[in-house]
Amino acid sequence: MAAVTDLWDRATEREEEIRADALAEARYRRERERSRPSAVECRVCGGRIPVKRRRAVPGVQTCVHCQEELEEGLL
Repeated sequence: MAAVTDLWDRATEREEEIRADALAEARYRRERERSRPSAVECRVCGGRIPVKRRRAVPGVQTCVHCQEELEEGLL
């Protein structure tokens, strides 16, 4: 029974490592995006990105409409 418990513990530890790595990668990508200047024009449709959006979302590259479609998998 101890071997099964050890295996379970190792699997749990590995899952925690994978989760921590994924969170660290997401934080890194978010910070990288924020350090990039916001675009004035949407990189998808070419439409103008409002100043309020550029201030609210540092590093933004898409207009609200295109971002919604990207998140829904439509683009």
